[in-house]
Amino acid sequence: MNLPNRLTVFRIVLIPVIILIYLFPYASFGIEPSVIQVGSVSLSVINLIALAVYIVAALTDALDGHIARSRNMITTFGKFADPIADKLLTTTMFLLFVSRGLIPVVPVIIMIARDTVVDGCRMMAATNGKVVAAGMMGKLKTVLQMITVALILLNNLPFELLGIPVSSFMLWFAALVSFASGVQYFNQMKEDILESK
Repeated sequence: MNLPNRLTVFRIVLIPVIILIYLFPYASFGIEPSVIQVGSVSLSVINLIALAVYIVAALTDALDGHIARSRNMITTFGKFADPIADKLLTTTMFLLFVSRGLIPVVPVIIMIARDTVVDGCRMMAATNGKVVAAGMMGKLKTVLQMITVALILLNNLPFELLGIPVSSFMLWFAALVSFASGVQYFNQMKEDILESK
């Protein structure tokens, strides 16, 4: 397994670490996480730790792609595993936020539905021997999702101090781009999906 693929696997391994940090029953063990006050906004240290791990995971996404392209180390495993790792990471974070009532469920459903359809399209294309790598629209979707996750973990700071709901806007914008990229993937692979033979 080459370095880019190891970074992809490492990103997947970090997902349960983030879940544990975010959902650990601290109160049951007599632990009271510190809270930082930024103006009128309270920010838990737990969020900051989860954000730090998330940033490391997000950086591996940029790094594995750069290394794979610059060193000509692109593999079939990487083409499949890299977008899956991205989806697992971002979807997990959004589901954690939904479970805490921090964000509405509808944009998350849109993004999960899109990912399900795209994965199905990829499977259909694979039966014809085609490997479909992530396109630019899909990559933009991933970047928007990652920025959104970071803003939510920061309780919309610094924009919350100005009363501007940037994290909410970014969430819906990410859902819109996600839907648009799903349509793009479908159009790109529709010959494989709709073939009647």
